[in-house]
Amino acid sequence: MASQNTKLDVHAREAAHSRETRRLRRSGQVPGVLYGGNEGPVSFAVAERTLRHALAAKGAVLELTIDGGESTPAVLKDAQRHPVRGELMHVDLLRVDLKVAIQAPVTVELIGGDEAPGVIEGGILEHVTREVNVEALPNEIPETIQVDVSKMEMNATIQLSEVDPPKGIVFVDDLDATVLASITPPSVSTESDDAVETETEVVGESGGAAAAAEGDEPAADGDSE
Repeated sequence: MASQNTKLDVHAREAAHSRETRRLRRSGQVPGVLYGGNEGPVSFAVAERTLRHALAAKGAVLELTIDGGESTPAVLKDAQRHPVRGELMHVDLLRVDLKVAIQAPVTVELIGGDEAPGVIEGGILEHVTREVNVEALPNEIPETIQVDVSKMEMNATIQLSEVDPPKGIVFVDDLDATVLASITPPSVSTESDDAVETETEVVGESGGAAAAAEGDEPAADGDSE
Protein backbone atom coordinates (compact mmCIF):
# COMPACT_ATOMS: atom_id res chain seq x y z
CA MET A 1 0.00 0.00 0.00
CA ALA A 2 1.03 3.57 -0.52
CA SER A 3 1.91 5.06 2.83
CA GLN A 4 4.35 7.88 2.14
CA ASN A 5 3.56 10.93 0.04
CA THR A 6 6.02 12.30 -2.48
CA LYS A 7 6.96 15.96 -2.08
CA LEU A 8 6.72 18.17 -5.16
CA ASP A 9 7.50 21.89 -5.13
CA VAL A 10 6.21 23.91 -8.09
CA HIS A 11 6.11 27.59 -9.04
CA ALA A 12 2.94 29.55 -9.71
CA ARG A 13 2.58 31.06 -13.18
CA GLU A 14 0.07 33.12 -15.09
CA ALA A 15 -2.14 31.31 -17.59
CA ALA A 16 -0.16 31.66 -20.82
CA HIS A 17 -0.78 31.54 -24.56
CA SER A 18 0.66 28.72 -26.67
CA ARG A 19 3.78 30.71 -27.65
CA GLU A 20 4.70 31.37 -24.03
CA THR A 21 3.93 27.76 -23.15
CA ARG A 22 6.31 26.52 -25.85
CA ARG A 23 8.98 28.87 -24.51
CA LEU A 24 8.41 27.42 -21.06
CA ARG A 25 8.86 23.86 -22.34
CA ARG A 26 12.05 24.79 -24.20
CA SER A 27 13.49 25.95 -20.87
CA GLY A 28 12.91 22.47 -19.39
CA GLN A 29 9.71 23.36 -17.53
CA VAL A 30 6.36 21.56 -17.69
CA PRO A 31 3.17 23.64 -17.39
CA GLY A 32 0.34 22.31 -15.24
CA VAL A 33 -2.90 23.18 -13.50
CA LEU A 34 -4.10 22.27 -10.01
CA TYR A 35 -7.87 21.70 -9.76
CA GLY A 36 -10.46 20.54 -7.25
CA GLY A 37 -11.37 21.16 -3.67
CA ASN A 38 -12.99 24.38 -2.59
CA GLU A 39 -10.39 26.54 -4.32
CA GLY A 40 -10.06 27.72 -7.88
CA PRO A 41 -7.58 26.34 -10.42
CA VAL A 42 -3.94 27.33 -10.06
CA SER A 43 -1.52 27.32 -13.00
CA PHE A 44 2.03 26.26 -12.22
CA ALA A 45 5.32 25.23 -13.78
CA VAL A 46 7.79 22.60 -12.62
CA ALA A 47 11.09 21.23 -13.91
CA GLU A 48 10.43 18.25 -16.20
CA ARG A 49 13.01 16.08 -14.45
CA THR A 50 11.64 16.91 -10.99
CA LEU A 51 8.09 16.09 -12.08
CA ARG A 52 9.14 12.86 -13.77
CA HIS A 53 10.90 11.62 -10.64
CA ALA A 54 7.94 12.57 -8.44
CA LEU A 55 5.46 10.69 -10.61
CA ALA A 56 7.74 7.64 -10.73
CA ALA A 57 8.09 7.53 -6.92
CA LYS A 58 6.03 5.26 -4.70
CA GLY A 59 2.59 6.46 -3.72
CA ALA A 60 -0.28 7.99 -5.63
CA VAL A 61 -0.47 11.15 -3.51
CA LEU A 62 1.79 14.14 -4.08
CA GLU A 63 2.53 16.55 -1.25
CA LEU A 64 2.35 19.65 -3.40
CA THR A 65 3.76 23.03 -2.38
CA ILE A 66 3.50 26.14 -4.53
CA ASP A 67 6.41 28.55 -4.15
CA GLY A 68 7.28 26.99 -0.80
CA GLY A 69 3.86 27.62 0.71
CA GLU A 70 1.56 25.29 2.61
CA SER A 71 1.47 21.74 1.25
CA THR A 72 -1.62 20.34 -0.43
CA PRO A 73 -2.29 16.63 -1.08
CA ALA A 74 -2.91 16.07 -4.79
CA VAL A 75 -3.02 13.25 -7.29
CA LEU A 76 -2.29 13.11 -11.00
CA LYS A 77 -5.48 13.58 -12.99
CA ASP A 78 -4.05 13.69 -16.51
CA ALA A 79 -0.68 13.86 -18.24
CA GLN A 80 0.05 14.77 -21.84
CA ARG A 81 3.24 13.44 -23.41
CA HIS A 82 5.08 14.20 -26.64
CA PRO A 83 3.92 11.58 -29.20
CA VAL A 84 7.48 10.81 -30.33
CA ARG A 85 9.89 11.66 -27.52
CA GLY A 86 7.54 10.72 -24.68
CA GLU A 87 8.42 13.84 -22.71
CA LEU A 88 5.83 15.32 -20.35
CA MET A 89 4.08 18.26 -22.03
CA HIS A 90 1.37 19.17 -19.52
CA VAL A 91 -0.11 17.80 -16.30
CA ASP A 92 -3.38 18.26 -14.46
CA LEU A 93 -3.32 17.65 -10.71
CA LEU A 94 -6.35 17.21 -8.48
CA ARG A 95 -6.62 18.31 -4.85
CA VAL A 96 -7.78 15.47 -2.61
CA ASP A 97 -9.04 14.95 0.91
CA LEU A 98 -7.05 12.13 2.48
CA LYS A 99 -10.18 11.04 4.35
CA VAL A 100 -12.35 10.73 1.22
CA ALA A 101 -12.07 7.81 -1.20
CA ILE A 102 -11.11 8.54 -4.81
CA GLN A 103 -10.92 6.50 -8.00
CA ALA A 104 -7.58 5.91 -9.69
CA PRO A 105 -5.98 3.56 -12.27
CA VAL A 106 -3.57 0.91 -10.97
CA THR A 107 -1.16 -1.26 -12.95
CA VAL A 108 -1.85 -5.01 -13.11
CA GLU A 109 1.20 -7.24 -12.52
CA LEU A 110 1.11 -10.91 -13.50
CA ILE A 111 3.20 -13.26 -11.32
CA GLY A 112 4.03 -16.96 -11.66
CA GLY A 113 3.75 -17.03 -15.46
CA ASP A 114 6.69 -19.41 -15.92
CA GLU A 115 5.04 -21.94 -13.60
CA ALA A 116 1.66 -22.02 -15.34
CA PRO A 117 0.87 -25.51 -16.76
CA GLY A 118 -0.43 -23.94 -19.96
CA VAL A 119 2.84 -22.07 -20.50
CA ILE A 120 4.91 -25.19 -19.72
CA GLU A 121 2.91 -27.01 -22.44
CA GLY A 122 3.94 -24.35 -24.93
CA GLY A 123 1.00 -21.98 -24.60
CA ILE A 124 1.29 -18.21 -24.92
CA LEU A 125 0.48 -16.09 -21.86
CA GLU A 126 -1.22 -12.85 -22.91
CA HIS A 127 -1.47 -9.89 -20.55
CA VAL A 128 -4.88 -8.67 -21.72
CA THR A 129 -5.68 -5.82 -19.30
CA ARG A 130 -2.68 -3.94 -17.93
CA GLU A 131 -4.51 -1.39 -15.80
CA VAL A 132 -7.66 -1.45 -13.68
CA ASN A 133 -9.55 1.31 -11.89
CA VAL A 134 -9.92 1.14 -8.13
CA GLU A 135 -11.59 3.17 -5.42
CA ALA A 136 -9.84 3.76 -2.10
CA LEU A 137 -8.57 6.42 0.25
CA PRO A 138 -5.77 8.36 -1.49
CA ASN A 139 -3.03 6.95 0.76
CA GLU A 140 -4.38 3.40 0.41
CA ILE A 141 -4.14 3.14 -3.37
CA PRO A 142 -1.65 0.34 -4.16
CA GLU A 143 1.21 0.67 -6.62
CA THR A 144 0.16 -2.51 -8.42
CA ILE A 145 -2.46 -5.24 -8.31
CA GLN A 146 -0.66 -8.61 -8.39
CA VAL A 147 -2.44 -11.47 -10.14
CA ASP A 148 -1.17 -15.04 -9.67
CA VAL A 149 -1.33 -16.94 -12.98
CA SER A 150 0.78 -19.93 -11.88
CA LYS A 151 -2.23 -22.31 -11.96
CA MET A 152 -3.52 -21.37 -15.41
CA GLU A 153 -4.10 -24.23 -17.86
CA MET A 154 -4.13 -24.09 -21.66
CA ASN A 155 -7.04 -21.99 -23.03
CA ALA A 156 -7.72 -20.59 -19.54
CA THR A 157 -8.57 -16.97 -18.75
CA ILE A 158 -8.58 -14.94 -15.54
CA GLN A 159 -11.25 -12.30 -15.06
CA LEU A 160 -11.20 -9.44 -12.58
CA SER A 161 -14.00 -11.19 -10.67
CA GLU A 162 -11.53 -13.97 -9.75
CA VAL A 163 -9.10 -11.58 -8.04
CA ASP A 164 -9.46 -10.64 -4.37
CA PRO A 165 -8.78 -6.91 -4.00
CA PRO A 166 -6.45 -5.78 -1.20
CA LYS A 167 -8.11 -4.63 2.01
CA GLY A 168 -9.78 -1.26 1.62
CA ILE A 169 -9.73 -1.45 -2.18
CA VAL A 170 -12.80 -1.71 -4.42
CA PHE A 171 -12.58 -2.57 -8.12
CA VAL A 172 -14.55 -0.10 -10.22
CA ASP A 173 -14.35 -1.89 -13.59
CA ASP A 174 -16.86 -4.54 -14.71
CA LEU A 175 -15.73 -7.65 -12.83
CA ASP A 176 -17.00 -10.21 -15.36
CA ALA A 177 -16.20 -8.31 -18.55
CA THR A 178 -12.60 -7.44 -17.62
CA VAL A 179 -10.19 -10.19 -18.71
CA LEU A 180 -6.77 -9.82 -17.12
CA ALA A 181 -4.85 -12.72 -18.68
CA SER A 182 -5.27 -15.71 -20.99
CA ILE A 183 -3.21 -18.65 -22.23
CA THR A 184 -3.69 -19.72 -25.83
CA PRO A 185 -2.14 -22.56 -27.86
CA PRO A 186 0.82 -21.62 -30.05
CA SER A 187 0.22 -20.95 -33.74
CA VAL A 188 0.94 -23.62 -36.37
CA SER A 189 4.55 -24.72 -35.93
CA THR A 190 7.28 -24.08 -38.46
CA GLU A 191 7.73 -27.85 -38.93
CA SER A 192 4.13 -28.18 -40.09
CA ASP A 193 4.61 -25.28 -42.51
CA ASP A 194 7.79 -26.91 -43.85
CA ALA A 195 6.00 -30.23 -44.33
CA VAL A 196 3.20 -28.58 -46.30
CA GLU A 197 5.73 -26.62 -48.36
CA THR A 198 7.79 -29.77 -49.08
CA GLU A 199 4.67 -31.70 -50.11
CA THR A 200 3.66 -28.87 -52.42
CA GLU A 201 7.09 -28.87 -54.04
CA VAL A 202 6.93 -32.64 -54.65
CA VAL A 203 3.50 -32.37 -56.25
CA GLY A 204 4.68 -29.43 -58.31
CA GLU A 205 7.74 -31.30 -59.51
CA SER A 206 5.66 -34.37 -60.48
CA GLY A 207 3.18 -32.22 -62.36
CA GLY A 208 5.98 -30.34 -64.07
CA ALA A 209 7.66 -33.57 -65.16
CA ALA A 210 4.40 -34.92 -66.58
CA ALA A 211 3.74 -31.67 -68.39
CA ALA A 212 7.26 -31.70 -69.80
CA ALA A 213 6.83 -35.29 -71.00
CA GLU A 214 3.53 -34.44 -72.69
CA GLY A 215 5.10 -31.37 -74.23
CA ASP A 216 7.90 -33.27 -75.99
CA GLU A 217 5.84 -34.25 -79.04
CA PRO A 218 4.37 -30.81 -79.74
CA ALA A 219 7.88 -29.41 -79.58
CA ALA A 220 8.99 -31.88 -82.25
CA ASP A 221 6.01 -30.91 -84.42
CA GLY A 222 6.98 -27.34 -84.08
CA ASP A 223 10.51 -28.09 -85.15
CA SER A 224 9.25 -29.90 -88.27
CA GLU A 225 7.37 -26.81 -89.28
